[in-house]
Amino acid sequence: MNDSWLEIRTWRRQQRERLVGERMALAAVEHRDCSAAINAHLGAGFVFSAGTVIGFCWPFKNEFDTRFAIRAYRERGAVAALPVVIGKSSPLQFRQWWPGAPMAKGVYDIPYPRDTELRVPDVAFVPMNGFDAQGYRLGYGGGYFDRTLAAQSPRPVAVGIAFGFARLPSIFPQPHDIAMDFVVTETGVHAVEASGLVVVSAGECAERLSRLLQQRGLPRRRPPAVAYSSPACYAAEFPGYFGETTPDAG
Repeated sequence: MNDSWLEIRTWRRQQRERLVGERMALAAVEHRDCSAAINAHLGAGFVFSAGTVIGFCWPFKNEFDTRFAIRAYRERGAVAALPVVIGKSSPLQFRQWWPGAPMAKGVYDIPYPRDTELRVPDVAFVPMNGFDAQGYRLGYGGGYFDRTLAAQSPRPVAVGIAFGFARLPSIFPQPHDIAMDFVVTETGVHAVEASGLVVVSAGECAERLSRLLQQRGLPRRRPPAVAYSSPACYAAEFPGYFGETTPDAG
């Protein structure tokens, strides 16, 4: 697509609306079966040491519910964290979450942790409305996850999660877009390479994950001196949330 950025933004918005609509229309049994398959892939291929901080999102609009996987990881000693927002041009902030943690409701009544400890994720499970053959993510248009990944050093391992029908040939990524490290759907795990998505087995996934964590010096062993608070999981990914006209960056 050799079109202008305005045309790409319009196309992305149309695709986002279409894919969210398809997800919302999934029959309960299909959603359940696809989610069970994704959970199985996560459990088999993604193993983390105790103390690893895993960022995730509260499920929204019939997304895959990551909380079941998070429960298993927490039982093995991982730390779970939910993102909150401090401003339209700021990275997301993450606060620790556990069942029974103090919560508040933000935009669209999505809950977020209230005044729990600040955390910087070593791994981020990132919901995707769509994704492409190069591992780029179609989000809600605010660019907050891209901004967050870019701001953190070392960068968290990004695991994009979506249902298989959400795959597109391309989202026509722009310079600010950041590809996932892995993409997980009900059909399997895909590693993201320069050549595009590569299907990997659980064993291959575990090996790649281990190498990637080691290369980036993860998990972090010390609490961050500076972290990036406010409303719900990724409320600010919705253009206009802060009353401005937001460029489509996701």
